[in-house]
Amino acid sequence: MTVALMWEARAAEGRGPELLKWAREQDLVPSPLRRETFAAPGDRVLVITWWDAPYEADLPELPEPGGDLARRPVHRWRFESVDVA
Repeated sequence: MTVALMWEARAAEGRGPELLKWAREQDLVPSPLRRETFAAPGDRVLVITWWDAPYEADLPELPEPGGDLARRPVHRWRFESVDVA
């Protein structure tokens, strides 16, 4: 089964590039099958990781950014693949 973990954070005002750099530097052990990092207006950063694991598996996730880097708590979602086109 493929499980995708989504991690989304909104940077403190004007700190989008710093949050993006921080997210890209975070190591996950073990490593996912695939990892993509996205940036969006409003200083938002999204990281999606794909895992070959059961839905309930204990998988490593990116932590909360330290200090005052984020303007709100991180949003996290977990999905299981049901179709690939």
